[in-house]
Amino acid sequence: MKEVNIPSGRVLKAPENFLTQDGIRTVFEEGKHGRRDFIRSAFAAAAAGAAVPAAMAQGNPVPAEGGDPNILNLPEHAMTLGQGVVSDGGYGSPSKYEKGVQRRQSPGLTQTTQASVSFAPLQSLFGIVTPSGLHFERHHQGWYDIDPSKHRLMVNGMVKRQMVFTMDEIMRLPSVSRFHFIECGANTAVDWGNVAVPTVQYTHGMLSCSEFTGVPLITLLELAGADLKNGKFILAEGGDGSAMTRTIPMELITSGEVLVAYGQNGEMLRPQNGYPLRLVVPGVQGVSWVKYLRRIEVGDKPYAAKDEAVHYIDLMPDGQHRQYTSVQECKSVVTTPSGGQVLLDKGFYNITGLAWSGKGKIKRVDVSVDGGRNWRQARLEGQPLSKALTRFNIDWVWDGKPAIIQSRAQDETGFVQPNYRQLRGVRGTRSIYHNNAIQSWLVQENGEVKNVQLS
Repeated sequence: MKEVNIPSGRVLKAPENFLTQDGIRTVFEEGKHGRRDFIRSAFAAAAAGAAVPAAMAQGNPVPAEGGDPNILNLPEHAMTLGQGVVSDGGYGSPSKYEKGVQRRQSPGLTQTTQASVSFAPLQSLFGIVTPSGLHFERHHQGWYDIDPSKHRLMVNGMVKRQMVFTMDEIMRLPSVSRFHFIECGANTAVDWGNVAVPTVQYTHGMLSCSEFTGVPLITLLELAGADLKNGKFILAEGGDGSAMTRTIPMELITSGEVLVAYGQNGEMLRPQNGYPLRLVVPGVQGVSWVKYLRRIEVGDKPYAAKDEAVHYIDLMPDGQHRQYTSVQECKSVVTTPSGGQVLLDKGFYNITGLAWSGKGKIKRVDVSVDGGRNWRQARLEGQPLSKALTRFNIDWVWDGKPAIIQSRAQDETGFVQPNYRQLRGVRGTRSIYHNNAIQSWLVQENGEVKNVQLS
């Protein structure tokens, strides 16, 4: 077999931050008046200004001839004494060269930071686990650092005995650890009507995946003698200032999947993620994963709380609202190459991304580089887990011509991720939540990658 020498391509990272705080305020003011074009132009201008410094910071090419000084010369770190153990304060930090990999605040979603969003940098992550410090945030009244010795969880309603648990009592119970994704119902919301933001961090970054540790909620309900026959729902209440409350169907709880969690990625929850106690409801939109969990009430009807009767509902084409559509359906996104990145060479690239489904395991992911005309099956990393992220990869040789890269996921129920035409045929264009349409990235001849939509 003849050996073919295909050069390996290089990817220039996307600018890590597109807008200053002043820019975010301006975008918000313009966005209130429906001027979405301004949002796109503001991002484009900021990206252009950031491209040169990003290229300079990443460039250290190997010389064409004469040898590479980074190999020929012994580096300083090979000739000196390094830093001491625990010299960083006792809790590890990323390399200074990775300081730009951060959560980024939503550009103009809300007027206050206490009721806002930060997006996870999906374009800079590997595998399926999101580091706790990069986990996306969604707060309705800000975050808190609660004294665990004073935190309590009450179980009441249709139970034989009302109970109040301390953190010590909960953590003494048999625990489980599971990997699950959490996605805000409004993830990808800005692209419902048209392209609005440039990078995968802003289009899909209200998504994270962690190993959560806690006690199955059914264990606590059984201890309280809950009426599991007539009790069809529970109300989960958070301890934040917005009094976040959500209805959860009992069948999710009796399955054993729903956790009262205190651990995340091998340590206690971070305050921004609900410390010391939160609900984990696999496959269901993030607003139901109630943080700072303080009460569980068992009832026989949905509670129609404010954040499920007025907010987090789907506006349908006929003007009606659809309620209690909490399951996050099958979805995927290519993270490299993706918006804001630049392909510097023709040649071989590894197309990679993430797929997930609130209905179970990912069965298959197909990738297209010609806007959906032809598809190839991607490789799935590892064994797909139920209601967790799945990493996929596929080989691609870029010939320097324009290309439109897409991914299309299928889950174990047979559900196939729709394109925008199919989704809008059912949901219209005025929705906010549950946008699981196929994402398109245009690779231009100059290598720049942009967010586009195909009709």
